[in-house]
Amino acid sequence: MRFNLRSTILFLLVLSTQLTLAQVDVVYNHLVWSDEFNTNGAVNPDKWLHQTQLPGSGTWYNGEIQHYTNRIENSYVDDGLLNIVAIKEDFTDQGVTKLYTSARLNSKFAFTYGRVDVRAKLPIEKGTWPAIWTLGINVSKRGCDSDPDCVVVGWPACGEIDIMEHGIFPEEPLNFVQAAMHTPSSHGNTIDRCGLVATDVENEYHVYSMNWSPNQITFLIDDVVYYIYNPAVKDANTWPFYKDQFILLNVAIGGNAGNPEPSFIQSGMEVDYVRVYQSKPLSAK
Repeated sequence: MRFNLRSTILFLLVLSTQLTLAQVDVVYNHLVWSDEFNTNGAVNPDKWLHQTQLPGSGTWYNGEIQHYTNRIENSYVDDGLLNIVAIKEDFTDQGVTKLYTSARLNSKFAFTYGRVDVRAKLPIEKGTWPAIWTLGINVSKRGCDSDPDCVVVGWPACGEIDIMEHGIFPEEPLNFVQAAMHTPSSHGNTIDRCGLVATDVENEYHVYSMNWSPNQITFLIDDVVYYIYNPAVKDANTWPFYKDQFILLNVAIGGNAGNPEPSFIQSGMEVDYVRVYQSKPLSAK
């Protein structure tokens, strides 16, 4: 009986793996770029850019209420982990005073098609909005500097892939994470999204993944598929995902996530690694 039970468990595990692989239409397994965060101190400037410039409105999008800074208080590496820390503090920058600070990191690496794995713990306090996502480099002039064929189209025509968001819907239960797509066909409060309740995202590491092929974009948590974006018609409105995208890591405060409690002092996202895989090595852009 014990042998049969073990055999059954093994069969189910193998079957589960096969089903997962079947839903990932292209398996990318060649590591082409990563940050393992092995050097304590400031974030590696060869791999990441701190985005601190406020939009023209003088405040960040979605009603967010933080300043993003390049200070080590808001983003640093310690003991093999990247820490992105949101802090309650009066902070003046660009002539604007805000009550919270945090960090928003943009990868200097960009890629077309592949898999992104990010192993992380998340802040869960009300008003915190951690995110792991990508944007097309044609969202801005800076992103097009390295590509002579790149034409700035802005958002959402550049395409946005939200690999993981937490806290964006305060009405959802604790540990609810979602993936979402933003394109000209659906953006903002997009219909192209899917979420689920994960296990203890504050205290347990999970691997948040996105597998992007020419045919579909697949989202996984701990290697389990839970959402596939595959529009029947792929055109500029539904599928602007044929050019390079870069990775963003940030913790926003307020806005769609609601205001923090008065007792909030600070909280952050811990990232163990960021890894990008493709079918074959491509030079970083």
